[in-house]
Amino acid sequence: MGKVLVLYDSASGNTKKMAELVAKGASKVANTEVRLKSVDDAKPEDILWCDGLAVGSPTNMGVLSWNMKRFWDETVSELWGKVDGKIACAFSSSGGWGGGAEIACMSILTVLMNFGFLVFGVTDYVGRKFTLHYGAVIAGEPRTDAEMAACERLGERLAQWVAVFFDGRKDLHPVITRQGDEEDEED
Repeated sequence: MGKVLVLYDSASGNTKKMAELVAKGASKVANTEVRLKSVDDAKPEDILWCDGLAVGSPTNMGVLSWNMKRFWDETVSELWGKVDGKIACAFSSSGGWGGGAEIACMSILTVLMNFGFLVFGVTDYVGRKFTLHYGAVIAGEPRTDAEMAACERLGERLAQWVAVFFDGRKDLHPVITRQGDEEDEED
């Protein structure tokens, strides 16, 4: 059974709402245990427990929040080299479009890569001109169908990668599922 942790920091509650949707998306993949945890309550054991990790942070000055950065710098720094090969992704809420949420996701991914996490992007469109290449990004709280779908899709893809790599569920690999969808369209 794959284990997914959705770890978030949230000042206004917007990133927490995103985290709940990411967790909901991860729960769509059968045989996945999902835990949702605030960075304020997280411990190193939580990072060791999971196979897949979704990290969410408010966008602060175009990067991840100081609280999330401090967690990685101080609380779990002892895990450096011990979580190599786990799978991770990022999400962020900013004060407005153009506020740097994609850059904040990149800063989260940079931290995760330094710990050895395998990170990924999602090329699926969840709405008209709405993708989540670097992670799910929202201005404020998720309100529209596309914004909510982006958060859920990120969690679902994370759980799929966990199922593929940790549980051997090759049937959930995006290339294979996409080929199956294309074959269905031809019929």
